[in-house]
Amino acid sequence: MITKAEIQSIRALADKRGRVEQGAFIAEGEKLIAELRASALRVRKIYTTKPLWADAEVIAEKDMERISQLKTANSTLAVVECPHYNLEDVEPAKNLVLALDRVQNPGNLGTIIRLADWFGITDIVCSVDSADCFNPKVIQATMGAIIRVRVHYTDLAQWLENQRDGGVNIYGTFLDGQNIYKTEKGSCGVIVMGNEGQGISAECEKSVTHRLYIPPYPADRSGSESLNVAIATAITCSEFRRG
Repeated sequence: MITKAEIQSIRALADKRGRVEQGAFIAEGEKLIAELRASALRVRKIYTTKPLWADAEVIAEKDMERISQLKTANSTLAVVECPHYNLEDVEPAKNLVLALDRVQNPGNLGTIIRLADWFGITDIVCSVDSADCFNPKVIQATMGAIIRVRVHYTDLAQWLENQRDGGVNIYGTFLDGQNIYKTEKGSCGVIVMGNEGQGISAECEKSVTHRLYIPPYPADRSGSESLNVAIATAITCSEFRRG
């Protein structure tokens, strides 16, 4: 039987402070948790309303509703230990890496992590003021991609500067950039995506070596002012992988 203390501890994981203090996050859904159990991530505890696995604790539906972060509680919830990755292992000189500058919407971040997984990008480097990748909304939006994509947080402007000084190509999307469909692009480097409303910050822009633009169709059409950052990321990654 789940205790009141456990319920309080799990509910605290809804906030970043609680996740930092406990070094854990929550994941919900039978499929996601099955993937987590088979991954290298450490699952601390599994709660379920129906017998699934020997290491899962069966609890009442009303208790699941108390610990769930979903509007409609799922049948399974897990407490998972937050993984720790070494930023020095990221090698944009050899691989394609995503960098997120102040992307603050959890849904956007989760979708971008899922996109990175789809396009074979294993590392995302975020500014410290980007959304927390272990936010429950982010975890759900990744659809399991959080298991395979390593998310790092750092002083992004400084990291980009260091990469540029090391000869790495830094790509960014701007309204005054070159047509992404007609510009030669490499198979490695850093793709910087900016804040939902303000784009790439001036500090990060200084390190961009290749300014790209996703044109509307037709090119002279007057329509939406900009694309959602997750949509723009999908188009950009697709173009890089197309060769």
